[in-house]
Amino acid sequence: MDQELELKAPLQAEELKYAGFWIRFLAYVIDGILLYVVTFLLVLVHEKLVFLSYLISILYFPLLESSSMQGTLGKKALGLIVVDEEGNRITVGRAFGRFFAKILSGIILYIGYIMVAFTEKKQGLHDKIVSTYVVKK
Repeated sequence: MDQELELKAPLQAEELKYAGFWIRFLAYVIDGILLYVVTFLLVLVHEKLVFLSYLISILYFPLLESSSMQGTLGKKALGLIVVDEEGNRITVGRAFGRFFAKILSGIILYIGYIMVAFTEKKQGLHDKIVSTYVVKK
């Protein structure tokens, strides 16, 4: 049985449609609800599974954003993906860098997140730190 592998070319810079603040916020809300349900159910099964729920919460964003999905379930539901400056899928290292840079975006009174609404390419501080973009697919 022959199977054809569909290779997708990276998005060209002129093709990128940057995702704005509100659609990204909605994707985050969807992800938050999903993570809450999963972690709640794990802890409900046994309270010793709280460590596993933390681990899932930490790995969820970087692993999905660096996967072939290029985004979390919330982003996928809204047709968003995370790309590098050339429109390619981001590496696991860059995805973890982005995840930890989000902590900085939050620590400074969420200004790093609010930047998405005001920057030309709709980047938050965490995106600027690791050179990523959230775009409409």
